Amino acid sequence: METPDVLPQQRFISRDLSWLEFNSRVLDEAADTHNPILEQVKFLAITVNNLDEFFMVRLAGLKNLIDSGYNKKDSYGYFPQDLLAQVRAKTDVLNKRLYSLYHGRIKSDLEKNKIVIKKNDQLTNEQRRFVKRYFDATLFPVVTPIAVDQGRPFPVLPSKTLAFAVVLSRYSTQNLAIIPVPKSIPRLVKLPSETDEFSFMLIEEIIRANMENFFKGYKINANVFLRVIRDSELIVNEEYAPDLLRAIESEVKKRSRAKVIYAEVEKSCSPEMLELICSGLNFPKEEVVAVDGDIDLKYLFELPGHIPKPELSFQSFLPAKIAYESIFEKISEGDLLLHHPYQLFQPVVDLLQAAAKDENVLAIKMTLYRTNEDSAVIQALKEAAKRKKQVTVVVEIKARFDEERNINWVKELEEAGCHVMYGIAGMKIHSKITLIVRREESRIRRYVHLSTGNYNEKTAQVYTDLSYLTVNDDFAKDISDVFNMITGYSVPSRWKRIISSPYDLRQYFCELIDREIEYQKKYKNGLVFAKMNSLEDPQIIEKLYEASGAGVTVKLIVRGICCLLPQVPQLSETIEVKSIVGRFLEHSRIFLFNNNGMPRVFLSSADWMRRNFDRRIELLFEIYKDELKDHIQFIMNIYWKDTLKSWQLQPDGSYIKYKKDADRINVQEELLRQYSL
Repeated sequence: METPDVLPQQRFISRDLSWLEFNSRVLDEAADTHNPILEQVKFLAITVNNLDEFFMVRLAGLKNLIDSGYNKKDSYGYFPQDLLAQVRAKTDVLNKRLYSLYHGRIKSDLEKNKIVIKKNDQLTNEQRRFVKRYFDATLFPVVTPIAVDQGRPFPVLPSKTLAFAVVLSRYSTQNLAIIPVPKSIPRLVKLPSETDEFSFMLIEEIIRANMENFFKGYKINANVFLRVIRDSELIVNEEYAPDLLRAIESEVKKRSRAKVIYAEVEKSCSPEMLELICSGLNFPKEEVVAVDGDIDLKYLFELPGHIPKPELSFQSFLPAKIAYESIFEKISEGDLLLHHPYQLFQPVVDLLQAAAKDENVLAIKMTLYRTNEDSAVIQALKEAAKRKKQVTVVVEIKARFDEERNINWVKELEEAGCHVMYGIAGMKIHSKITLIVRREESRIRRYVHLSTGNYNEKTAQVYTDLSYLTVNDDFAKDISDVFNMITGYSVPSRWKRIISSPYDLRQYFCELIDREIEYQKKYKNGLVFAKMNSLEDPQIIEKLYEASGAGVTVKLIVRGICCLLPQVPQLSETIEVKSIVGRFLEHSRIFLFNNNGMPRVFLSSADWMRRNFDRRIELLFEIYKDELKDHIQFIMNIYWKDTLKSWQLQPDGSYIKYKKDADRINVQEELLRQYSL
């Protein structure tokens, strides 16, 4: 990969730096005044949430590499120390931009709309009385101050904890105490107002204003607000774990004591106070981030729910419905393709609920990667088991940040009588598949659902994904084999309609690209047109470079991480990459290959990343029906025409917004319009 003439950094963008570039594009949505003000604050909160995840996973991994003494270049040509320096520089710029935007124009625009987040000295007399009552009745009974002295060590603050460090004195003795802010209480408290103003106060401000109540007989000399983030990676030797569920459960519990990898304090923090905090956290003080403003702006997620002004948010919409009396009959009439959130996710839920109650349904098999609280999908599976149907659920308990929730689902499903698999050692089961076995007249018929997204009714309202429902026998046989492979001992044969990782998915994509190279050489019509969340796999990137060298047109829509450098002379001249960031999170994975004028169209649960090809069970499936293929091609073409929410990746790894003088097309708004026709 590395030659004397071409270094990896001239062929690839670092995964971590590309991820931070994506977060910068999210922040640009917060800065976009064409978005309603309450949507702008949501994008601010999303930016902070994304950065938290980056710190917990990517920054933690980078620091662990350095701490272990690792000193080799990665696939993208970076030593870990050099990459860490660039990561810190970029996150510092993002943080400064974020707070400048919030405390500048956004707060001003909120105030113009009579939305104010107040400090203690801004309260009216009525609000002051309300805050005191709220503190006495709600906060004081819940908040627990923790003394720090020789007999009581600095407390372990779980990841993403907000807390006060307080220096106290009594006579000539100085003491330190920590006040963790409770996570069980919303941070934003709505205050009464005699006008039409919407007034709020953060609970930490209420605690600070009443702090003396916790330390009677002591003088408060100083207090500083802080936040910590810890390493969230789970370390489980899966092959030697006798009980994977218990092993994951045990590791999740250890997260609260994992190493601190990021810390924030208020800018007003004195050097002496910083020394005390860093000593207690065992964290280098030179790495602490001083924040000039409210720490952890994720509380902005709470704000829109308190403001009954629809004009300050995106215009609501009703997803398009598909008419049917029986979901089984509807699928039997012909394959269904659903485009969420433009079309309802409900047919998928209806299929499971109908299967749970239908006396002719004999079995349900399903993979679950992420789902929501109060999930109708989970309830349907439990109902089916109680009705004595054979219900097999593969729950991926290693789904990052959803481990605890998925472990709870495992226990609930088992108690209801479902057969539950926890996954496979060394693999994540990321494919999204359901198989329903139904007795119809004198034969057995199998209904299949495949998707690019999760069985999550809430994210289906804000993530763009495609669902495919069919009774095609070839699909049914293939999916039955997939479940036998996952749940039992079965070596996969060559399937008719699907391709799977970790067996041959990367190779299959390379073969498809090779075919376009051959068609380009013969007929000058080679085309690879793909949409995904992330592109990071070096082998696929090299294959795309090879295709570009042969003249194949390569059009890529990559929402987040993209390690490929497009339009580099003599490397990727025919490759264009765009990223679309808008109202909905682009999540669908679609792959089109021109195939000499007879296009082949695929959907998948997989991105073009090493983890998807090597460490996950993913599915790629081809769409054969002409009307469905045409519709997916229409979707891809309209995505490519977007100008208002698209960013073009440049040869130097930066992104620029499309020119404003082009046709003004917002693909997500256009699809909302198309599906409402």
